[in-house]
Parts: sequence; structure tokens; C-alpha cells
Amino acid sequence: MTTTAPAAPAPPSLRPRHRFGAWAAGLLLAAPAVVTGCRLLDTDAITPVPQLLALLPWLTVPAALAVLLAAAARRRPLTLLAVVVLGATAWSSLPPTPRTVTPHGPPLAHVKVIASNVEFGQGTDALTDIVRREHPQLVFVSECDRACGRTLTTAFAAELPHHAAVEADGSAGSVLLSAYPLADRGTIPATMGMPGATADIAGTPVRLQLAHPMPPLAHQVPLWKRELRRIADTAARQTGPTLVAGDFNASQDHAALRAVLDAGRLHDAARSAGASRTPTWPVEGPLPPFVQIDHVLVSDDFIVRDVRFLDVAGSDHRAVLTDLDLRAPR
Repeated sequence: MTTTAPAAPAPPSLRPRHRFGAWAAGLLLAAPAVVTGCRLLDTDAITPVPQLLALLPWLTVPAALAVLLAAAARRRPLTLLAVVVLGATAWSSLPPTPRTVTPHGPPLAHVKVIASNVEFGQGTDALTDIVRREHPQLVFVSECDRACGRTLTTAFAAELPHHAAVEADGSAGSVLLSAYPLADRGTIPATMGMPGATADIAGTPVRLQLAHPMPPLAHQVPLWKRELRRIADTAARQTGPTLVAGDFNASQDHAALRAVLDAGRLHDAARSAGASRTPTWPVEGPLPPFVQIDHVLVSDDFIVRDVRFLDVAGSDHRAVLTDLDLRAPR
């Protein structure tokens, strides 16, 4: 006589609150998983990824909540997935290791640089005070309308007598002020002004370029990528000392900015100073600043001595103040 083994009991169904927790965990994981995946694959993809990449370090918050909810719902596979996503997001958000450059040749000149977006000219007076206090040799000013341009060039006619500018209203205007003689002025074709020139610094030609591509709003991501690509192409053509500064509307987590660095063999001064996660925008509004989109990029001909971030009253951007040493070629 054969006996039949009793059937295994059916697994208990998820309680309603556990089911809700599992669904909530899955929803919370979506953005961190997709955005971190794109970051690791070195792509900015399409909307909403470029916008969310600016928030990459903050995406650890929903990922951590997803871990807690998945664990509370007793869903082991989902909990494991949430832990992996949290770990990948946190790892991707770590500040890059400061890039060190081995000095070569004697120092030729000490160069102090300010890059500032004055928000439709509203921060002009505050920037004027900063320039008077800090005495920079180069000033890159974005969103400098016609009145802003006249104010700055007049106020610093003695200290910074040379300039390259795109004279326009609103955000399209930009000006580059220099204590050094400028030649070979040119402009990168773009919606907002991106003037450039070659400065004679201690007898060495140094290519200067102001960067201000369009922001990656949902309807203009292709334009944002295209204008950053033009900056990268311009940087790639340079063979000598190069300095590119301004409001890039891109963080270190955007592939489009990393392409500019790679193309021009440039490094971010903030990273060299160990400050690559210091936010510069938005200073105004209900939220604290959460992303660094203002940068000073330099070739290996420069040694970064210091980087500071300064509030500019009237502007939604912090200014980037960078102390550099220009070194003689090998």
C-alpha cells in the first residue's frame, strides 16, 4: 500500500501592507537604477536622465528608502536589488580622486581667474565688488547683458583693459576681461555668447574660451549636447596652454562635460583642489544649491593652487575663483 506525501502548504500571500511596500520600493528604485546605469555606461541618454544626473548624489535617498521598504515587505530578491542599486548610486556619487599634475618647468606667472554667471546682469554690482577685492587677471562673465558689459569694461579699464565679448541682451551676452593682451578673438556658434581669444601671458600664448551652452531642459537636450560638443571640438584643436571657464550647465556626472575634458586633455580645477562636489547652483530659491555646473578647466600647463566659491548677490550662481600657476613647457 502506497502512501501519498502531504502536499506542501501554499506560500502565504503578501499582506496588503507588504504588497504596498514592495510596489513602493520598486517605484523608488526606478530613477536611481536608470540614472546610475547611464552614469556607469557614460551616456546622458534622453530626458529625464540629463536632468536627473544633476541630482545623482541625492538619488541615494530614494534608493535607501527602497531598501527599507523591500526589507519590511520581506521580499528578498527585491531587497537584494535595492541594496545593489543603493551601492552603485553611492559609489557613483563619491567625489573623484583629486587629479594631481606633476609640475614641469619653472612658474611663468601666477594667474587668478574668476568665472561668474551674473543672471541677466543682476549680479553685476556684486561681481564688480568681488573683482575689486580679489584682483583677478582673467574674468569670464556669463549672462552679461549690454549694460553689464559696459559697467565692467568701464570699471576695470585700467586693471583689465583687454576684452572679448558677445554684446547682446539678457542671457545671450558674455564678456571675457583680461589683464593680458588678447589676439585671435573668436566665438563658438551658440545660442548664448561664448567668446574666446588668445592671451599673451609672460610671453606664452594661452587659449581662453568662455563656455555657456544652453541648459538641458526637456525640449532642448539635443541642443545642449550639440553646444557642449562644439566646446569639446574647440578644445581638441588646441595644442598649447588652454583655459576654458564659465557656466557649463553640466556637472561632472554628465558625459557631455567629461567629453570636453577628454577632448582638450583638460582637468577641472575644482577636482584638483578636492572640491568637485561643492555646489554652485541654484543659490536663489527655496532649495539649497545642489549641483556644480560652473567650472574652470585647464590644461596640464597649469598647476591649481586654490579654488574658492563666492556668493554673488543678485545671481543664482556662485562664482568660481581659481588660483593658478602657468608653468613653462618641458
